[in-house]
Amino acid sequence: MRRATRHPVDYRVIAEHRTRGDVMLHVANISAQGFMVDNAPGLARGDRLTLALPGIGRIEAYVMWVSEERAGFQFERIIRLDAFVGLIDTIQPNPRLRRSR
Repeated sequence: MRRATRHPVDYRVIAEHRTRGDVMLHVANISAQGFMVDNAPGLARGDRLTLALPGIGRIEAYVMWVSEERAGFQFERIIRLDAFVGLIDTIQPNPRLRRSR
């Protein structure tokens, strides 16, 4: 059961795939535990990617599910709350959508 609050975002990132090289992803929502993309270019469950996020740095994520063009990822580790708040402040397209603290 997923309990993490997902924050809608509009964020493009280049991720590194071990066999396919660089993969352009569009992150549609994110939480401290993972994220969802709405353009899963040939990704499969279990694929591992490394990406760089503002204020977080490089972090690995694993594909947990794929459905048509969407895919859900789980980070290799949970992002600390203070770092996650900073990340949301940086990549949230609409400040009114940011959760109150």
